[in-house]
Amino acid sequence: MGYETLSETEWERVNQIWDLLDEGEVDRARLEIDQLQSRRHGHPDLRIVEAAVCLEEDEPGRALETLHGAERSADPALFFHLRAAAHYQLAALESARDDAERAMAVRPDQPDTHDLLARIYAHLGNADLAAEHAEAASEIDPESFPEPLELSDEEFDALVEKSLIELPEKVREQLAEVPVLIEPLPRLEVLTAERPPLSPDLLGLFVGRDLMSRGQTDVPGAPGTIHLFRRNLLRVCTDREELAREVRITVQHEVGHLLGLDEDDLEQWGLA
Repeated sequence: MGYETLSETEWERVNQIWDLLDEGEVDRARLEIDQLQSRRHGHPDLRIVEAAVCLEEDEPGRALETLHGAERSADPALFFHLRAAAHYQLAALESARDDAERAMAVRPDQPDTHDLLARIYAHLGNADLAAEHAEAASEIDPESFPEPLELSDEEFDALVEKSLIELPEKVREQLAEVPVLIEPLPRLEVLTAERPPLSPDLLGLFVGRDLMSRGQTDVPGAPGTIHLFRRNLLRVCTDREELAREVRITVQHEVGHLLGLDEDDLEQWGLA
């Protein structure tokens, strides 16, 4: 099936959508791409943009569906990169690796793809390639992809302990039998235990039944575990102050899941 090239006006609107995504205006970007698609439905270049919007909406499955038929777009490197990103968010790491390497073969100087490959190879257990691609991303675009923050295990553990001590007393009482585990990265079996799978970039996770759903007839025992993923937390922070804040927010978020709280309850418990 052939497609007419987008008009100059349509390309201008496409570029405006990319600008909206860069500015975090995802809802506006969705409105714009829907309007374009209504007139040029199924056009490969519009599928590319819509897939990017889907990823920003945390809809990687929809992004993959949207990319069907986009192979003939004007930017094959972007096509493979977006498909790799969608596979990655769905914890399909081998498929993500293969598509990201295809994107890299077309455009070897793309920092976003280097960064994606760094994360993919970290989860696949190839530390050397992960470091190589992370360094390449930082060299090409140091502002967007700074070198990961480095902190010893002892220093990181101390930040977590401080965040736990700072919790309200009634919350600490509920945490008495709940292990807080610090792991380098989420394990694949943990990510794929959910449907749809959890993102490999997860910062923290509560596993188990929350306290609100436990009844008097339940077998006594710890209600679950809280997991913090050290390398993901270090990757999203640029300094110790930001890391301390992100650790505190993540701990509070997962404690909220443990307690079975909604957003209004979080404020009442001092976790907002």
